[in-house]
Amino acid sequence: MMHKKLKKLDNILHGMESFVIAFSGGVDSTFLVHRASMLKKIKFSAITIVTPYVPKKEIEEAIEFCTAAGVSHSVIEVGFPEAVRHNPVERCYLCKKELFQSVRDYSVANGFKYIADGTNHDDSLDFRPGIKALREMEVRSPLQEAGMTKQDVRDASSEAGLSTWDKPSNACLLTRIPYNTLITDEDLKKVEMAEQYLFEKGFVGTRVRIHGDAARIECMPGYLSKLVNNPERELIVGNLKKIGFRFISLDLEGYRTGSMNPEN
Repeated sequence: MMHKKLKKLDNILHGMESFVIAFSGGVDSTFLVHRASMLKKIKFSAITIVTPYVPKKEIEEAIEFCTAAGVSHSVIEVGFPEAVRHNPVERCYLCKKELFQSVRDYSVANGFKYIADGTNHDDSLDFRPGIKALREMEVRSPLQEAGMTKQDVRDASSEAGLSTWDKPSNACLLTRIPYNTLITDEDLKKVEMAEQYLFEKGFVGTRVRIHGDAARIECMPGYLSKLVNNPERELIVGNLKKIGFRFISLDLEGYRTGSMNPEN
C-alpha cells in the first residue's frame, strides 16, 4: 500500500513539472521537499514564510535542512497581518490567504507553474479553515492527493532516514492564544520562550497555552507524571514565572490538537 501511495505521489510531482513548496520545516513539508529532491526532470524550490508568530527554531531548522540537502530555498519575511491581529475564529483562513499571496507572487515572478503545500489526508478530518483558503488559491497538496496519512508520512520519512520522522506536530504561536484576543508581541515572546525552555528540559512537543497571565501546559503522553514528580519542578515553575506568567497550570488532558477550537 505504501509503495502505491509513494508511486502516486511521484507521478503527481512529475505531472506538476514546475512548482514551489511552502516549507515550514515540519514532518509533512520536509518529506515533500525530500521526495521532490529525488526526482528528475522537475523544477522546484522550497519557500519558507517568516512571520512574528512562527517560532524562530522552526525557521532555523527549515534553513538547515535545505542547506544540507542542497535544495533551492528562499525565505520570505511577512509582517503581522492586521486581519488576524485579534485572533478571529477564521484566523487560519485569513492568514493563509495573505501569506500564500506572497508565495504566489514569488512563484509567478520566478516562472513556476504551481504552489504546493504539505497538507496530508488526515488534515481534512480536523478543523482546518486554512485549507479552504488554499483551495481558493488553487494550491496543490500532493500528499493529500496521493492519499498519504500523517502516519504514512512518518513511516516513509523514517525509511528515508529523515530526522523529522518523529518530530512532534507544530503550529503557529497564534494557536496558543484564545480566539478573539488581541495578539501582542509580548504574549508571542512569552509563549515561544516558555515552550523552548520546556523543550530544553526534555518535554518535547509541549504546548503552553496562554490565558491572560496564566500558562496552561499541555504535555505529550508520558510527560504528565514526569513533570509533576520532577525534582526540578519548583525551578521550572520559577523560570516560567520569570518569563512573565503569574500562574502555571498543568492540563490533565495533556496535549491534543485544536484544544483552542470553538467546539472545545
